[in-house]
Amino acid sequence: MISTSRLSMIRRHVITFLMGFASGLPLLLTGSVLQAWMTDSGVSLENVGLLALVGLPYTLKFAWAPLLDRFHLPFLGRRRGWLLITQALLVGMLIVMALTDPAITPLFMGLVALGVSFLSATQDIVIDAYRREHLPDNELGLGSGFYVYGYRVGMLLASGGGLMLADVIGFTQTYLLMAGLLGVAMLVTLWAPEPVRVEMAPPRKFHQTFLDPIVNFISRPGAFGLLLFILLYKLGDSVAGNLTTPFYKALGFTNAEIGATVKIFGLWPLLGGIFIGGLLIMRWGIYRSLVIFGILQMLSTAGFVLLNHMGHHLYWLAAVVSFENVAAGMGTAAFTAFMASLTDKRFTAGQYALLSSVMGLPRVVIAAPSGYLADSVGWDGFFIVCTLVALPGLLLLLRLKRYLVSA
Repeated sequence: MISTSRLSMIRRHVITFLMGFASGLPLLLTGSVLQAWMTDSGVSLENVGLLALVGLPYTLKFAWAPLLDRFHLPFLGRRRGWLLITQALLVGMLIVMALTDPAITPLFMGLVALGVSFLSATQDIVIDAYRREHLPDNELGLGSGFYVYGYRVGMLLASGGGLMLADVIGFTQTYLLMAGLLGVAMLVTLWAPEPVRVEMAPPRKFHQTFLDPIVNFISRPGAFGLLLFILLYKLGDSVAGNLTTPFYKALGFTNAEIGATVKIFGLWPLLGGIFIGGLLIMRWGIYRSLVIFGILQMLSTAGFVLLNHMGHHLYWLAAVVSFENVAAGMGTAAFTAFMASLTDKRFTAGQYALLSSVMGLPRVVIAAPSGYLADSVGWDGFFIVCTLVALPGLLLLLRLKRYLVSA
């Protein structure tokens, strides 16, 4: 018979998984799926390209995240109240998208998509804060694994599933179905318990709302070193990942081979790595896991050098991608738990949004000139540099040990 404490833990992680699913579902409905819909509708390539701007709310969410700590709605508590109303608005906006014809009003469709992105980013803020406050510290690693697992499943259903459904029932019905699935996620919000609130006087001035979370973080010992580590930990992985598709193409792999091996087959090692990483974090702790998983990430990047010499060989592609995805999944689970552990529960939403924005800089900004590097030093040199770029983050992690040994 399962004990009450075990049942409570299972419930916490089921909720975490389902909230991750809700976070991942809307992301590509304003990205690749919408691009396909607008392309099929005859919208110009220039206008389709402008859809990249729709993703801006995800990188700027730290700007309004403190407001979700500051203002409490009069129902369901601080976290679930905001989450329920955000999800209700998301469902409504997705229905508006479904009923809009991009061939007739592409600008309006773009504006609605921007609204969906804003609400989706807001949902992410609340769910990140909820996860930090709802899970005990010793379950942050496993919980982060379940969250990322659900997030990936939601993304896969919306992107791969959405595109396949669109060929059968059309984009309008597909978006209505996705809105319905997100509506079901509202039931999870109602089922989930409200986290225990950390009592504090509500901030009423600008500096209390927007500056106190930042001041609180940077005033702790080693704060700037921690921010630098967040920037560096997955830098090599991010820079290498920015050019993997052109690399596969240069080796002669076809689109079908890349899609089947890298995207579909490679998803399962990634999900497995996330799950295994979450379990190991509970056993080893966050600090030790960051060290070991960081070394594995570095070695997996070096695997692309081996693949470059093996050439067009599907088995080697599958092996290298599997190792890289398992290591990336484990590193993601540890890194997500690490960032959650750094937040003060009085400012969870604002601080986590800030840390996740710093984490995203390598992927969005620093990796941008990677093509120039690969063109200058060749594929071997490029992946060797990406491997070595991981060292500063690992060395910094060793220096920060005294601030993290309890994690």
